[in-house]
Amino acid sequence: MRVLQSASKTFESELAVYCRGSTVPKEIHDSVAAILADVRHRGDEAVGYYAAKFDGAKLRARDFRIKASDIAAAAKKLPAADMKALKAAHDSIVAFHEKSLPKDWQAKNPHGATVGELYHPIRRVGLYVPGGEVPLVSTVLMTATLAKLAGCPQIAVFTPSNPSGKVSDGTLAALHLVGIDEVYCIGGVQAIAAAAYGTLSILPVDKIFGPGNAYVCEAKRQVFGTVGVDSLPGPSEIMVVCDESADLSFAASDLIAQAEHGSGREKIYLVATSAELLEDIRAEVQNQIKFVTRAEKIHRVLAAGWIGIVAKNAEEIAHTANFVAPEHLELLVKESLQKTLLKSVTTAGAIMLGNYTPTAVGDFTAGPSHVLPTGGAGRFFSGLRIADFMRRTSLIKYDKASIKKAAPVVAAFAAMERLDAHGRSVKIRAL
Repeated sequence: MRVLQSASKTFESELAVYCRGSTVPKEIHDSVAAILADVRHRGDEAVGYYAAKFDGAKLRARDFRIKASDIAAAAKKLPAADMKALKAAHDSIVAFHEKSLPKDWQAKNPHGATVGELYHPIRRVGLYVPGGEVPLVSTVLMTATLAKLAGCPQIAVFTPSNPSGKVSDGTLAALHLVGIDEVYCIGGVQAIAAAAYGTLSILPVDKIFGPGNAYVCEAKRQVFGTVGVDSLPGPSEIMVVCDESADLSFAASDLIAQAEHGSGREKIYLVATSAELLEDIRAEVQNQIKFVTRAEKIHRVLAAGWIGIVAKNAEEIAHTANFVAPEHLELLVKESLQKTLLKSVTTAGAIMLGNYTPTAVGDFTAGPSHVLPTGGAGRFFSGLRIADFMRRTSLIKYDKASIKKAAPVVAAFAAMERLDAHGRSVKIRAL
């Protein structure tokens, strides 16, 4: 673990170099561009080729879509305890996101005209559910539940299969619970390409949602404009902030948990109010790794992507957090410092408060979607919400009285911008 001092004159430049490790190498960009072009040109044939190449699955076009009966059967096979957990998480997600469902409104503007907003669900959305290193069953609930609440008429889900062409029962059971029956057992760049451009067997979508690895994230970046994308969520990040009130074993367990994703590109930030505290937590991390099953992958992530930062006060902590814009920010600090940081930290994807709020509860069941901005995108993106699955249309209605009040303003702008036809179109109504 490399250690930086937030008070150092070179802190920002050193931290920026570390953060840039999340940027996409040229070879990934070029590889993604080639696959996208191939799928756009050859359609289903190319999708099947890349499914075999990357997932080892020999799929024909008629195999891409999973039968509704297989989805329902998976739900019946799932152990009762697992299904109970899915339902509990789903209930929390629904309860949280229902509160932010946008509503149409109308009002009078200063001219007396009617103005307002209309919200419509996006007609056809594509949800990407990762399934490479591990099947992310929770991502189904964290995306599909929102699409259903928004009322999207068509929801297509893309998730990679194993070499036998199968998708995990947990993933299919979660889809059944939410009520999704259009599911394709393809993943990777080829899935993003099929969703964006369409093939003979897969209709194109209007917007793509969901997290993925560096290749999937880059694919979403490259198809943006052809379709919409929710954001560009890449490898997982966590920033754990500790002061003397932190439980060191809790802090260590959360750092390990995020490293467990295991792609090798995760970013792990440990911020502490002293160098001694950093060292104590580092030692605790090494002690706890021996108790987890994915230790080899965790060691690899920590070796490449773990940085310690000494930030001695609230100002330094907030500066560090806002500079990084971490996906997950855990504040294992005393209550008074939590309150101060909540006012000054403005770029985190999600903030977890106190010793008893690990990131894992946010990943699975707290309520907010775990699809969050990474790689510094928290500076301009937010976590996934219902409004992302909807379009907003402005509404304007003038009558003769209100158009007369607007006419002088329009005339002034038409003159300034030398657009006399604009001015005339209002003037003839105001006579």
